Amino acid sequence: MATRPFIGVIDYGRGNLRSVAKALEKVGARVKVSGRPGELAGAAGLLLPGVGAFGDAMAALERRGLAALVRRQVREQRPLLGVCLGLQLFCRDSDEFGRHRGFGFFDLPVRRFGRGLKVPHMGWNAVHDPTGCPLFRGLRPDRPFYFLHSYRVRLDAKVPAARTVYGREAFAAALWRGALFATQFHPEKSQADGLLVYRNYWGLCRQGALRGRAAA
Repeated sequence: MATRPFIGVIDYGRGNLRSVAKALEKVGARVKVSGRPGELAGAAGLLLPGVGAFGDAMAALERRGLAALVRRQVREQRPLLGVCLGLQLFCRDSDEFGRHRGFGFFDLPVRRFGRGLKVPHMGWNAVHDPTGCPLFRGLRPDRPFYFLHSYRVRLDAKVPAARTVYGREAFAAALWRGALFATQFHPEKSQADGLLVYRNYWGLCRQGALRGRAAA
């Protein structure tokens, strides 16, 4: 009997795991929160949440064997979503408390907001998506989402990105490529629109699981 699809929420000791899991459950997803790679290996999709420092988080993922799980998910082109620090970890590097290497899925640097801007950036910002990212399907244009962060990813024309502006500084609110997605904002704190983002991700995970079964 085939296992029912679920989203694996990666527990590496850095993240608001319960609020993320509750939001996913609210849109109908089956969820498993775990820090054990073997328990998450069969997930229809993975979600990497995160708060805290970039280098510390990356070291925790490597130490627990979870970084290898994340890399395999991308290599096999299966759904993967990073949230807040998760987005930053998917990028090339960060200069938060020194220079630290990320996963490098997006060849982009993570840098602190420029001088004159209060950090952390905290609150609601309109997000503009010119790319047609599947996570935003069904949303009205330029809907606001909730942000809480001190570091950001600058926009690059080579990388598809939804965008927002803090002060005069435009930055990536979301990144995506194939089955790889990342949001700088917190969907679980963004009310109905955030739940729709998670509903769309769950739909993508289920579609991927069905395709996998059909090919088996």
